[in-house]
Amino acid sequence: MSDQVNRVLGDTPARTILKLIVVSLIVGFIMAVFGIVPMDILNGIRDFVLDLWHTGFAALGNVGNYLLLGATIVIPVFILLRILSFRR
Repeated sequence: MSDQVNRVLGDTPARTILKLIVVSLIVGFIMAVFGIVPMDILNGIRDFVLDLWHTGFAALGNVGNYLLLGATIVIPVFILLRILSFRR
């Protein structure tokens, strides 16, 4: 069991926790120096997703227009071909 835990963590649990604490302190210090707040990161991610969402639906609106334009030709031709093949 201990060998499996070490394999998953990459090292012993104590050393892994110590490494995580040291890296967390370094990253926290760097974020404090640059004035980065975790909520700013979360808000940035949220804004990115919302912008992507809105522009995605704008693109889908264009696809819908193309679909309707194409359907005005394709559907009547399809119906006509089905009627003509039904007579045979």
